[in-house]
Amino acid sequence: MKSKTIITAAMLVWSIAGSAQSVMQQFNFDAPLPLYSEEKGYGYDLQAAPAKMGKQAFFFSVQVPDGNYRVTVKLGSKKQAGSTTVRGESRRLFIENFPTKKGELVTRTFVINKRSPQISATESVKIKAREKHKLNWDDKLTLEFNGSSPCVSSMSIERVDTIPTVFLCGNSTVVDQDNEPWASWGQMIPRFLDENVCIANYAESGESANTFIAAGRLKKALTQMKPGDYLFMEFGHNDQKQKGPGKGAFYSFMTSLKIFIDEARERGVQPVLVTPTCRRSFDANGKIIATHLDFPEAICFLATRENVPLIDLQEFTRTLYEALGNEGSKKAFVHYPIGSYPGQTVDLADNTHFNTYGAYQIAKCVIEGIKTAGLPLVAHIAADYKTYSPTTPDAFDSFHWNESPFTEIEKPDGN
Repeated sequence: MKSKTIITAAMLVWSIAGSAQSVMQQFNFDAPLPLYSEEKGYGYDLQAAPAKMGKQAFFFSVQVPDGNYRVTVKLGSKKQAGSTTVRGESRRLFIENFPTKKGELVTRTFVINKRSPQISATESVKIKAREKHKLNWDDKLTLEFNGSSPCVSSMSIERVDTIPTVFLCGNSTVVDQDNEPWASWGQMIPRFLDENVCIANYAESGESANTFIAAGRLKKALTQMKPGDYLFMEFGHNDQKQKGPGKGAFYSFMTSLKIFIDEARERGVQPVLVTPTCRRSFDANGKIIATHLDFPEAICFLATRENVPLIDLQEFTRTLYEALGNEGSKKAFVHYPIGSYPGQTVDLADNTHFNTYGAYQIAKCVIEGIKTAGLPLVAHIAADYKTYSPTTPDAFDSFHWNESPFTEIEKPDGN
């Protein structure tokens, strides 16, 4: 295949190692750059180019094939102090509120996964109508630069195939939510891992273990896996609503999960089972009501029987919600009065789906679960991560999130 070289303010730097050839794309944000077009294959996207010394979020996209990419950004400005947050694709969090002084330039690196629906020349993932405009599924890698004063001087992007990838499979409590105020733990967890591991979040709202397989989502993920990778599975919310012959936690559900486990192991990939997050449902004594029937029990049974590491996220979230309390826990979910967001004509009161604060806390629970399970991923926990306990969650007022410019009032599929 011939490679296309573009000579502009975006400079392509080639490196050759043996017979393999990789391209590093470099972009200088202190020089003029174009709006994105398929012809150029890069540029400012989704909104107008940012104003000089502006404080608005902006997006930049680069057309790349499926895979993992090491992104190196030089944050800061010679002309102003900054505070920069970097997210990727469907609002995956990588760099959070990073401060720089006037004249200070600091280099930060992270790894991001890019995918498309195509499985093979003749087969694609059966994505839903609501997914067709998701940044996770298009043919480009999109980065969001946000913060109270986003400052980025330059950026380089390079394909990286040698580091472990953590594939996430699940439902709306795991998925990368594109729009405010919705969020899930899968899009927050990259923030707590280092640049030598990559998260590939294949979760989608409304999915059960069997429908995830039927849509080709697992098959697509399997085409991208290599020995040393991980496959995390969190299902149960939607599975428990399935009725009919052969359905049930200890029947069709466990059979579906066994397919995930067997397919992963066949490829030298480590499966990890995750119990479902609790719904926000309190009894009169301020205790969480278990609403997942015997599905968490089935997951724990399968983990023991198949010798699969287990993260008991149901227990983590039960503890978290009870620590926050009946009223306080609303701050972790999508509970917002009329008019909080454009076009919102009714109160939002969702007790299944998280906002950014809630998703951030639950991502920390998953990190603690990784530690408890003794997974080698512990070596890739970010250096600035501090030990977390759901009994003492972060104060809501201490959490600062600059919202992305896109919102949606309709709740995700599933409940």
